[in-house]
Amino acid sequence: MSSVQETLQFEFLTAQSFDSYFPGSNAEVVAHLKRMADNDGEQQIFIWGDAGCGKSHLLQAVCRQVQAQGREPFYLRFQPKQLPSPNLLDGLEWVEWVGFDDAQHIAGDKDWETALFAFYNKHRQNNHKLLIAADCPPIYLPIELADLKTRMSWGLTLKLHALRDDQLIEALAYKAHFLGFELSPAVGRFLLNHYVHDMARLWQLLDRIDRATLAAGRKLTVPFLKQILADRA
Repeated sequence: MSSVQETLQFEFLTAQSFDSYFPGSNAEVVAHLKRMADNDGEQQIFIWGDAGCGKSHLLQAVCRQVQAQGREPFYLRFQPKQLPSPNLLDGLEWVEWVGFDDAQHIAGDKDWETALFAFYNKHRQNNHKLLIAADCPPIYLPIELADLKTRMSWGLTLKLHALRDDQLIEALAYKAHFLGFELSPAVGRFLLNHYVHDMARLWQLLDRIDRATLAAGRKLTVPFLKQILADRA
């Protein structure tokens, strides 16, 4: 189990929580995940959606809530063309809560598909919780092992909806408030109109703005934001 623990320590990001996630139209999904984290609700949930809609954030949020209750979760995000050894799954069936992120990247890898299929059977028999995230629903994953594809469709499959522009401005203000500074609607509109709609990059930018406002001791305004962006390396 040592390899499992080492991977958990490497992957688990405690900063991403339910409190810092702006649900938008995904309140029902968040409610299901909170129940799962509380060891209630569905035994297996599969969430899917486009990049930047918060799949990884929510998996990490479940990890944080599970750990806060004194239980040890396991989280692994699959990277394209950088898959670890499938031996990582050895003994993982005894972990009460397991989360696999970006599961689309194991599709077509025979060793991983076979190992994950074996894990599914043992983990489910132990009545433990499993949360999977991918960029499409299970039926459209290019999984070659038919029995594994079927198992991925067990449980509840939920779509994460991307935020509309009006919700994006709310989300930016929500995240900024969580970080400790205020972001006005005018600043939010400026970011969306002149910067980027990519959510992952927007969250990274907010972290940078937070550091800049703290260092300068200034309120965030559109002119100050322009200065921050102009100072980009």
